[in-house]
This record gives sequence, structure tokens and C-alpha cells, in this order.
Amino acid sequence: MTKETSPHLQEALRGLPPVHEALAEPSIRAAAAGLPEGVLVELVRQTIEENRRAILSAFAEGNGSAPETDRAAILQQCRERLATLSAPALVPAINATGIIAHTGLGRAPLAAAAREAIDRVAAGYCDVAISRASGARRARSTIVEPLLKALTGAEAALVVNNNAAAVLLALHTHARDREVIVSRGQLVEIGGSFRLPDVMASAGARLREVGTTNRTRLADYEAAIGDATAALMRMHPSNYRIVGFTESVELAELAGLARRRGLLLIDDIGSGALIDFSPFGLKGEPLVRESLAAGADLVLMSADKLLGGPQAGLILGRRAPVEACARHPLMRALRVDKLTLAALEATLRLYLEPAGLAERLPLLRMIAEPEREARRRARRLLGRLRRACPGVMAELRRDVAYVGGGSLPEQGLPTWVIALPNPPGGAEEFKRRLRLADPPVFARARRDQVELDLRTVSNGELSALAGVLLKLLAPGGATA
Repeated sequence: MTKETSPHLQEALRGLPPVHEALAEPSIRAAAAGLPEGVLVELVRQTIEENRRAILSAFAEGNGSAPETDRAAILQQCRERLATLSAPALVPAINATGIIAHTGLGRAPLAAAAREAIDRVAAGYCDVAISRASGARRARSTIVEPLLKALTGAEAALVVNNNAAAVLLALHTHARDREVIVSRGQLVEIGGSFRLPDVMASAGARLREVGTTNRTRLADYEAAIGDATAALMRMHPSNYRIVGFTESVELAELAGLARRRGLLLIDDIGSGALIDFSPFGLKGEPLVRESLAAGADLVLMSADKLLGGPQAGLILGRRAPVEACARHPLMRALRVDKLTLAALEATLRLYLEPAGLAERLPLLRMIAEPEREARRRARRLLGRLRRACPGVMAELRRDVAYVGGGSLPEQGLPTWVIALPNPPGGAEEFKRRLRLADPPVFARARRDQVELDLRTVSNGELSALAGVLLKLLAPGGATA
């Protein structure tokens, strides 16, 4: 008897509902109200086929056994998938995690000026790639290049879709089939499991590691330079720090070595910063202007983290190497659209008036906000919870928030949280129900309690957050 003729397998497959029967189910028809018939048929067919493949796979891996088919569960899958077609997949959420530039939640909110700029160009046509003066085609990056040059001191600037793209383009342009020398302690992995060595390999560059994890000297770089060397590269360890018995080479020293040996110096500063964050108690984040002044030929950075703009990557530096990147065929695949450029330009213009920046840039406002403001919001929220649910177990506590986005990992900001010990259903289940609420709320769990950090919750979100909590904390709310 073959696997295909196994009675157990055949019985499991016969349990699958035929497409025509599933389509006849009143609950399926109700869930598909307003959808084209062809979309409904295809979704049901795909769902049943996926379950058929799962049965075959389980049978193949289970030594002749197959799972029982749950017809009701398959129909429920169809209903749930139909529901996802009828509602937006991206919805506004409340960030109560205390992580300001939360990569999973879209980084920091855009400034009002950036949102207005997106609305302005999204509704119709705009001059994204045509010069109004000449009528000729223009490079998209010229829209923001004057601002970037003025704010950083760079000779030229280029915008791509994120910082990983900036690294890829710079290496593909200047180091393909050649070596790039990097300190072993800087071989970072960034979000989404993207590792620098893998990005280098994709760009066709060969990685040459020097030094040790904790100590690298200028002599290590110099000894590694050979005929195949194209560039020296410094990577900012955005999301980690090596402390203790350490030694590294200053960028100015690397720049001197690069000049003496006729090499390019690339400085990836990660999250990037246009301003000094030390007045807000955060130190050590490299500034673009300082990197260029130290002698870097190319500086690579994100625009959507410490800069506070839309997702984008920036390549800044000397004119010749930047323009070489702009001419590379990959640039067309990595360029950004009009919405990103509009938001980025509006965000950069905010930096022209540094005196009011903290009031107009949400990321900086959350960083610079006095601790007492987070405490005031926490007390307002706690008071509302206790008035509506007198028996609720909740407490106010001082804690630490973080910038996030791979920035300043060891430096925290004082904040205030509302802690809910032993919430209904347990901490993880309560967090799940918060995520599924309307609006979704993202919090953190620590042991057996859920914590809501008020540094990343605005005054305008307090009422909605309170409404979600009251629904879940009311008797029977956690099981609704």
C-alpha cells in the first residue's frame, strides 16, 4: 500500500470541504459581502489547498499518520481571511512600550509639517523629476540635496530607501571585486537579521577583518592594506556596546591613513544625528558634520531614526564619490518616491530653526520632554482607571524609556509607567488582547505584569488608551 492509498490519509483528505460547499455556507457569504465573486472563490480555494498540502506534509513526516481534518476550523480560516480583505492591514496604534523610535511600529511619528507635505503632493502631480526652470529631467535627490549640504557641510548628497541600501550602493559602486577593511568589533547585525558581511557579499565586495573583537589599532588597518584594497570602513555599533578593555581608532586617524594610501574612507554612522543630543542627557551618538570634518569621504545614515523623518537612507560626502553612486545602475532600484521626498524635505526644513525643533519634531519632543510630563499623564490615566474600576490592581512607578531604532542602547530616559500586576488572563494574554483592541495598544510585559510607558503616549491618546484598558479590565472584558 502506497502513502497515496493509505486509508488514514484518504480519510483526512475527504474531510476537506469542497470549494462549492464552502462557498454555499451562509457565514462565508456574509463575511464576503461586497467582495467580487472571483476574489471569494480564489480565497476559499487557496485556503482549502493550503490545508490539503499541510495534511500531505504531516502524513509524509509522521510515518504514515495524518492529522484529523477540522472542517469547522477551515471554514473559520476562510472567514478570518475574508475579514482581512475588508479592513486595512495598517492601522494607527498606541505605543506604550517606552521605545521612541520603535522599528516595529514605524519608528517615531512624523512631524505635522511632514504629514502636510505628503498630503500636498499625494493628491495630484508634482515636479518630482522635472526641473521647473528648464523643463529638463532632474535627479530626485536634488530636491533635498541643498538642505542636506547646508545642514551637514557635505559637498553632495544622495537619498535611497534605507541605510542598508546606502551601504549596498556605496560598496557596489566603489568596492566591487575588491577588499574593504573593517574592524572585527564592528561587524554588526542590524534589524531583520541583516549582517554587514552579508551586505558586503551582496555588493560584490570582499570583507577584510582586522584587530580583535575588543581592540583594533591603526597598525592593524595599515598591515592589511594591499593591492586589492578599495576602502577603509567604520561601522557605528548602533545597537550594542563593547566596554572594558577596549581600543579603537579615531576616525581622523583612519582618514589620514586612507589619504596616504589613496583609499576611500566610508563611515556608516547608523541611526545618524544632525544635532547634539547631549543637552537631553544622551551622549555618544556620532554627528554627520563631525564625521565629514574628520575626513570621511562618504557618510551613510538613516533618515527615519534620530533624524525623525520618513524611512530613507542618506549618502553624504565628497562630490566625486557621491556622484559616482548616483550614476550607478542600482540607484534606480534604490531610489525613493515623491511621498518620501516630500516628508524628508519638510523634516529637514525644521532643522533650519533649531530653537523650536523640540516642539515641532515628535521624536525630539519625546526625548526632550521633562520627566514630570510623563508622570502627569500616568497619574491622569491611573486616576481614570481607579474611578471607573475601583478594584483594579494598578500602580504608578518610575522606570526607564529608550530611544530605540538601534540608537544609544545603554542610555535610558527617566519615565513613568502604569504597572498592572497579574492582569486578567496573565501578562502575555493581556498584552495580546491589547494588541487586538481598537485602537491596538502595544505595551511591555515583565514577569507577571503588564507595563504601559507614558513617555511614548501623547496627551491626545490618553482617552483612547483609557477606553481600551477599561474594556479589558471590566468584569468579563478579558474574555470578550
